[in-house]
This record gives sequence, structure tokens and C-alpha cells, in this order.
Amino acid sequence: MEKPHIMLVDGMAVLFRSYFATAGVGQFFRTESGLATNGVQGFARHVLTAKSLMKPTHIAVCWDMGAHTFRTDLFDGYKANRPAPPEDMLHQFDQAREVSELLGWKNYGEKGIEADDFIGSFTKKWPDEADYTIITGDKDMLQLLNPSVKIAFMKKGFHIYDLYTEARFGEEYGILPEQFADVKAFMGDPSDGYPGVKGIGPKTALQLIQRYGSVEGVLEHIEDLKPAQKKKIEEHQDMLALSKKLAVIKDDLQLDVALEEIAVPDYSSDLVRICDEREFRLLARLLEKSFI
Repeated sequence: MEKPHIMLVDGMAVLFRSYFATAGVGQFFRTESGLATNGVQGFARHVLTAKSLMKPTHIAVCWDMGAHTFRTDLFDGYKANRPAPPEDMLHQFDQAREVSELLGWKNYGEKGIEADDFIGSFTKKWPDEADYTIITGDKDMLQLLNPSVKIAFMKKGFHIYDLYTEARFGEEYGILPEQFADVKAFMGDPSDGYPGVKGIGPKTALQLIQRYGSVEGVLEHIEDLKPAQKKKIEEHQDMLALSKKLAVIKDDLQLDVALEEIAVPDYSSDLVRICDEREFRLLARLLEKSFI
């Protein structure tokens, strides 16, 4: 019997990408009352297109639920440098989750926990019984790769993805996927707002982990390092430890979900009518043309 193929969608990554791709050229697809729907309809189109390309048997959409998480409790600066979302986008956060449910895709998210942690935990829910494809734009997810998990990074339009497997990652990085968080601990992550060890960039960070295996391994061999590297690490040792805690994706959330709950649904012509009534015209036409 063929294994289930679960597509895990990083909802906020897809929504933001869809919003900015269309807002940049002034396409907001407003309702009669003036509300923008560009992010929501783009999100739905992106997932529907990924569904037709990846051919999953199951879909789960994971969401960030507000800026405050256990990582901001650990470090005030976590994601603090990110600009506030545009006003035209604010109502589309809830709307996107509603459209996801409308299209039969289950939403997962919880205040205080990031979408990454739900995605990580899903990959451990049925580890030997299912294959997974993660749809995201977030390189942090590379640490989740294993023989059952692939990552499809959004690249261009709705159809172009950069697909990573565990084998490809090994060839490119020369480490195991789970060691990627150790690399991030040294190099930091400007988009997430934590600095790692100042003065150690991506290339050096990767070389250190290739040689010593982990943050702890580097610290055990700190006397073997060049004096300049040793000095930088010793000066920023607390931030190094904190950066690793911030970089590691949780994979141990207790997910109360049965496989059949996230099965890919069948669509009926009623859905076209409902989308038209809600003024999601582009989505209605897409469903009418391609999926029914």
C-alpha cells in the first residue's frame, strides 16, 4: 500500500508572499466594500497549485498566531526588527484561515508557538508511515529534512519551487540537517533578529560545525581555534547558547489529529458559488476551470 503524502503549508509565508507579489504592482482585488483580498486569493491559488504539482493525499496548513511566542520570552529582540504588516493585510490573516477551512484544509496554530514548530511536530507524528512535503520560504526548515521529508521553497510565481531532499542538503552543506540549527547559532539570523556570534559569518559557521559537529563540540575544542575566532566566541558565548535555543524548531508538540482529518477533500460546484458570493472572484474562476 502506498504511503500517505502529507503536504505541510507554512500559511503565513505563503500569505505574505502572495500579498506582496500583487501589492507591488497595485493589484489588491478589492471587494465592493473596499477590502483587499489579494493575499487571501493568492494564498489559496498557491496551495491549490502546489496540490496539483505535489499530488498530496493530505494537507495541513500551519499558522503563526501573533508576534508573542516562547522565543520572544527567551529574547526580546526576536523578530523585533520586522516591520508591521500593511493595513490592507490585517483583515486577511483571519480571512486566509477561513478560506483554508472553506477549501477543506485544516488549520493548525496556537498563541505562543510558531508555525515552524507545528510543522516540525507534524513530521514526527507519523515518522515511518507517511512522506511529507513542506511548502515554505523559510530556510530554517532545512533542519527538518530526513528520508521522509522534502522541502519545497517558493521561488517564482505559483509553479516554481526549489526542492530540497536530505541527500541534496548533505551534498551542499556536508552536515546532517539537524546540525543546521548549530550553524544558525553561530551565524545568527538577521530576519529573526538574533545576532549569533558577531564576526562569524555563514561560511565560518558551517566550517566549524563540519569540523566539530555542534555548538557544544566547538566549545569543547575552543583552544584549537584561531585566536581571533576563540576571542569572538568567548565574548559572545551567552548569545551563542541563546541563539541555538532560538534556532531549533520544536518537534514534540502533542498534536491531537487523526490522519483522516487532514485528507485532501473533493470539491463540488457549490464551492464556486460560495467563493463568488464572498467576492473571491479569481478563486472562483480558478476552481471552476481547474479543479471541478
